[in-house]
Amino acid sequence: MLVKREKVAIGVIIIIILILATLLQFQKAPVEKKEEKIIDDRISPLENQALFVEILRIRNRGLMDKMLSYGLDWRNPPSFYYVIEVDGKKGSSKGNVGETGVYTTWDTIGYESSMVFDVEEEKEYSKVVISIIELVPTGLFGRNVKEVEKERIELKYDYRTGRWTGDDYFMDKDGMGHYLGKNYEVWFNLYQADYDYDGIPYWVEVNILGTDPTVDDSKLDPDNDGIPTDWEWRFGYDPFTYNEHSKLDPDIDGIENIEEYMLRDYFANPFQPDIYIETDGMERKGMFDLPHIFYKESQQMIIERFARHGINVYIDDGWNAVPNGGGELLPYQSNLDDILGKQLLAFYKYNFPDERKGVFRYVVVGVRQDGGGFITPVKYNRFDAIYVSNDFNSMITRVAFTPREIRVVLAKAILHELGHSLGLMPGLFPGIDIVSRRVYDRYPSMPDDEYNAYLEKYYSVMNYQYIYNKPWFYSENRSYLFDYSDGSNGLPYDWNDLEHIYLPTFQIDVPAYEDPSIET
Repeated sequence: MLVKREKVAIGVIIIIILILATLLQFQKAPVEKKEEKIIDDRISPLENQALFVEILRIRNRGLMDKMLSYGLDWRNPPSFYYVIEVDGKKGSSKGNVGETGVYTTWDTIGYESSMVFDVEEEKEYSKVVISIIELVPTGLFGRNVKEVEKERIELKYDYRTGRWTGDDYFMDKDGMGHYLGKNYEVWFNLYQADYDYDGIPYWVEVNILGTDPTVDDSKLDPDNDGIPTDWEWRFGYDPFTYNEHSKLDPDIDGIENIEEYMLRDYFANPFQPDIYIETDGMERKGMFDLPHIFYKESQQMIIERFARHGINVYIDDGWNAVPNGGGELLPYQSNLDDILGKQLLAFYKYNFPDERKGVFRYVVVGVRQDGGGFITPVKYNRFDAIYVSNDFNSMITRVAFTPREIRVVLAKAILHELGHSLGLMPGLFPGIDIVSRRVYDRYPSMPDDEYNAYLEKYYSVMNYQYIYNKPWFYSENRSYLFDYSDGSNGLPYDWNDLEHIYLPTFQIDVPAYEDPSIET
């Protein structure tokens, strides 16, 4: 009897064990609890909170149009100043920057200034307004002055991210910190008080990058790709992921990221196409000789023309702190050879720094007996060296005798030669470099009506007809032609230069010469 009871008890125990085992099989495995990342949401625990506003450059956009019209207005640069407002607090350059704080110039390049505004501790956002105020003459003979707001830039600054939104923002079409307005072009920068002076906000360092907010990251390169953390963060790259910056060129301007970084103090932006030019002049032969220089007014015409096509042009004609940079007056040469280019090669070798070759284009203004100019591959078969005359011969060739016309046609000649460095070569389209048969017959076997159609319908500065032979030729809006063609006259005698521009052409080994044998 006892044995039977023991067997029953054992059986019950076995059944219970089986039931428990079955239940355990269907029970979910415990989920491992992930440790949540703790966000340090403080904004400025190491430094009293403040916002710095830097005005790096202001350029009036009106000079080109004045140069392309009759009159003397081009001789009268505007007078203006700027006002900065942060959360209702205002600061003005007038009376606070330089002697007067009022600029009387077309371009303030080289004159940087900044203002600092104390803000409430742990403030998340600030409203920033940058205004350009122009002093406009009014009344009889302009004796009175009216202050007119010509440009207004409204921004919202985020103290956590160090970015801003509004009329300018990260990755916008004209580049962060660059505002292309209707009347003025403004380069600026916003940044907050920062303990380690690397420009990266505390919140970004501790929550996004994981870097030490007490260590200057502008001197660190954790991914060893040649560019430090602060620059990579500023332009949206991961500073802990290796990037081949020596080959990356996101804006396809021929200036790779490593070169953009080297030009960081000169407005370079890896996502905004740039053209950099170094220019030297030439000594005058006598007191009555014309200045052989790239006139400031001609420079502004080039800058503005490209600005309207979304390309920034920066011209070094004597930038400070640049050894062997632009602005030199080279020894007088009566007539440089555009085929062999030996003298230009000497200038290119000794007056154009090696570190700029392949980054800058080199423009020399001098003397030529034919009054013309050329671009030639003086070295490496690159079209990056331009020579243009500005002398009495060029006055006659270009039929330009007034100070304004001399500057206009010099700008047109340089714009033409720059076009070759952008890929606009004669071998691509017959209208490029075409000239009246009375001067030179570029295509002897071409019928007259076809030849003349290219002369008339290819409405471009790449057509010599509109540089030298017709300096007074007017377009429909009654202004000088100073642009590349948009192809509006249609093929076969017109084409769209702008669609065929390729900025890196100047650093490519180009097989075609700017003025090749015309017919083979």
